[in-house]
Amino acid sequence: MIKDSIVDGFHNAPHRSLYHALGLTDEETARPLIGVVCSYNEIVPGHTNLDKIAQAVKLGVAMAGGTPIMFPAITVCDGIAMGHTGMKYSLVTRDLIADSTEAMVRAHGFDGLVMIPNCDKNVPGLLMAAARLNIPTVFVSGGPMLAGRVGGEKRSLSSMFEAVGAYQAGKIDEAKLTEFERKVCPTCGSCSGMYTANSMNCLTEVLGMGLQGNGTIPAVYSARIELAKHAGMQIMELVRKNIRPRDIMTAEAIRNAVTADMALGCSTNSMLHLPAIANELGIAFDLDEVNAISEKTPNLCHLAPAGPTYMEDLNEAGGVYAVLKELEGLGLLDTSVMTCTGKTMGENLVGVQNFDEQVIRKPENAFGKTGGIAVLKGNLAPDGCVVKRAAVAKEMLVHEGPAKVFESEEECIAAIYGGKIVKGDVVVIRYEGPAGGPGMREMLSPTSAIAGMGLDKDVALITDGRFSGATRGASIGHVSPEAVSGGLIAYVKDGDRIAIDIPNYSICLKVSDEEIAKRKAEMPIKKKQVTGYLKRYAAQVSSADKGAIINY
Repeated sequence: MIKDSIVDGFHNAPHRSLYHALGLTDEETARPLIGVVCSYNEIVPGHTNLDKIAQAVKLGVAMAGGTPIMFPAITVCDGIAMGHTGMKYSLVTRDLIADSTEAMVRAHGFDGLVMIPNCDKNVPGLLMAAARLNIPTVFVSGGPMLAGRVGGEKRSLSSMFEAVGAYQAGKIDEAKLTEFERKVCPTCGSCSGMYTANSMNCLTEVLGMGLQGNGTIPAVYSARIELAKHAGMQIMELVRKNIRPRDIMTAEAIRNAVTADMALGCSTNSMLHLPAIANELGIAFDLDEVNAISEKTPNLCHLAPAGPTYMEDLNEAGGVYAVLKELEGLGLLDTSVMTCTGKTMGENLVGVQNFDEQVIRKPENAFGKTGGIAVLKGNLAPDGCVVKRAAVAKEMLVHEGPAKVFESEEECIAAIYGGKIVKGDVVVIRYEGPAGGPGMREMLSPTSAIAGMGLDKDVALITDGRFSGATRGASIGHVSPEAVSGGLIAYVKDGDRIAIDIPNYSICLKVSDEEIAKRKAEMPIKKKQVTGYLKRYAAQVSSADKGAIINY
C-alpha cells in the first residue's frame, strides 16, 4: 500500500505520532488509507448536502475494512456567479481543484480516493485529478435538485433567468417574478435540468468512474445516501484489485462519453471538460471527431432547457444506464471497457430497462437523428465553435443576419434590455474567451433575456466565451481562436453579415479578405489588465478548442 511507506518502520515513528494526534488507532493505520475528497460548503446549493454524503461514504469505507480520512475541495456556484465579475472565477477553479487535490494526495500517501463533487467545474476538476494521480478512485456526486413548480408546471433555474427577460419585456408582473424566485429551486442539489453539473455527473457514469445512479438520483432521496455507502465500500474492492482510473478512462471510454453526450443532450461545457480530462490521460481529443460521432448518434433526451423533462424524470426512466442500453442496441458503444464496479460496461448493462420512452426515446422515435451538440467551423472559427443543437429552434438551424457587436457581456445585456436587439440580429460578444476574459464567462444572462423576451427563434448569439448548460437557442460559444489571440471575431463590425448553418457545421463572416486585412491593420487587439490568479491563468491557458487547459 502507498500508505505503508509513510507508516511502517522505526524511521516513520514521527509520522505515526501525527496519526495518533488525529486520534487514529494502530488498527486504523494498519488498514488502507482512503481519502474522501469532500466539496461541502455553505454557499453552493449543490454542495450543502455533501457533509451527509461524506459521512455515508466514510461508513461504507469503514464497513469494507478501510480507514476514511476527509479533506476538502472548493467549488463555485455558477448560478450565483452569473452575470458579474464572479463568473471569471468559475472555469479557472477547475485547475485549482485538480492541483490542490493532487497536492493533498501526494503529500499524505492515500491508497484510494472517493471523490464527492457536484457542481460545474468541481466534477471535471476532480476527474482531472483522478486521471493525474491514477490511484484507485470512485466518484459519488451530491445529486440533482428536484424541479420547482410554478403554475402547475415544472421549472428550473433557467426558467428563473428567462422570467427576468419576460419581466423586462412586460410579459409578466412583479408578483409572478417573485413566485418564480421562490419556487424554481425547491431543494438542495445541482440545478434540475441537463445543465453542466448534471451533464458531467452523468458522463462520470459513462466514463466508468461513478456507480449507477451517480448522475440522476436526486439529492434529497435516501437512495443517494445508500449510493454513497456503496461507493465507500466499492473503493475497497478497487484497492484490493488495484483497478485505477487509467484502467477505466481509456480512449474508448472517452469516445463512449462523447456518444452518450450526444444522446443525452448535454451542456456544451462538456466540450471543454472532456478534452481537459483526455489531456490528463495523455489521450488526443479531436473536435472534428465530435461531429462524426454526432452524425450516427440519435438525440434521445430533451431535458431542460431543451424540453419539459428534468433529472428526476430521467432517474425514474432508468437513468444513464437506460440511455446506454439504447445506444448499446445500436452498436455505438465499446462495452468492453472496465468500470469502477470491477465489471465491464457490458456486464453492468445486463437487464437494464428503459421505463419511460417519452423521457428516453427509442432510436426510431428520437428527437433528432443526430446528436445534441455540433461543432461549427468556418472563417469566423477556423479551429471550431460549439452549439447545443438539441436546444436550437428549427427556425434557427440555418440563419443569416447582421452582426451587433459587443466588447463584453455587460454591454450586451444593456443593449438587450434597452431594446436594441431585433429579430434577425446575430449578437457577437467578444473578449470573453479563456485568456481574453479572462476566465471564459458563461453567458446565461443575455441568452435567457433574449429567450424571455421571445426572441430565441429569431436571434443568434456568438461568443468566444461560453454558455451555461441552462442556455437554449442558437447560442454558439467557444469561438476559436478567441479575440485576444487575433481570431477573426476581433475584427467583426456592426452590420457585417454572418451566416450560420448548423446542419452543415459551418459559420462564416461574409466580409472580403481585402477588408479583413484592412481591419487587422487598423483595429488593435484589446487586452484587459488583471491581477492575481487571473493574470497567471490568462498567461497560461490554452484556447477553447483545446479544452482551455493550462499550458505548463
